[in-house]
Amino acid sequence: MKYKTCVSIAEKTPNKVKQTLKIALKKSDYAEIRLDFLKPEQIPETIKIIKKDLKKVVCTLRSTNEGGKFTGNEKERVAILKLIAEYNPFLLDVEYNTLKKNKSLVKYLKSTKTKLLVSWHDFKKTPNSATLKKMMNQMSKFSSSIKIVSTAKTPNDSTRMLELYSKKGKNTLISFAMGDFGRISRILCLYLGSPYTYVSLGKPVAAGQFSVDEIKKITNLKR
Repeated sequence: MKYKTCVSIAEKTPNKVKQTLKIALKKSDYAEIRLDFLKPEQIPETIKIIKKDLKKVVCTLRSTNEGGKFTGNEKERVAILKLIAEYNPFLLDVEYNTLKKNKSLVKYLKSTKTKLLVSWHDFKKTPNSATLKKMMNQMSKFSSSIKIVSTAKTPNDSTRMLELYSKKGKNTLISFAMGDFGRISRILCLYLGSPYTYVSLGKPVAAGQFSVDEIKKITNLKR
């Protein structure tokens, strides 16, 4: 079985995004573009210049209160998410809390048949198993593609995140923990059914992230 990777890209100019994406897709199955690292006015141009590769791209536009870098207001962010949806990327990552608050956005994403990855992050801790399962069930109302990420303070925290795979039902689940104690979960999630794991080209974009080369060595990926 071939285990897949998704390179996280966090560049600050459209051209740099294009260059890094080219390198990433030579080494990896998919790339996640953190569009929140760009200035809001640069995002439409960036989407246009990478249009031909969007079928392999997870588009992410995180707000600051969700651990992201987006500097505009929420109305502006929702408008940009709608714009991205029109280009039909491989996945559009939208936070569970954003979808809960924006019925018009949910309706719009359904109308464009956007492949939605509904995500939820806890940057401080790992909730208990009952809370995680409840969260996954609530998220599945918006999409069958779900990403749940916590922060591990102990090895048991990673175990709880991985236990979710046995409860996922028909959902496509990406579940792992960030931080040093979560590193192992970024690998083991692949063996439990995650469609891919997030990697870097070198410098980690998130805490505990492996590079694409490290993951290839560990899982014996051949290209």
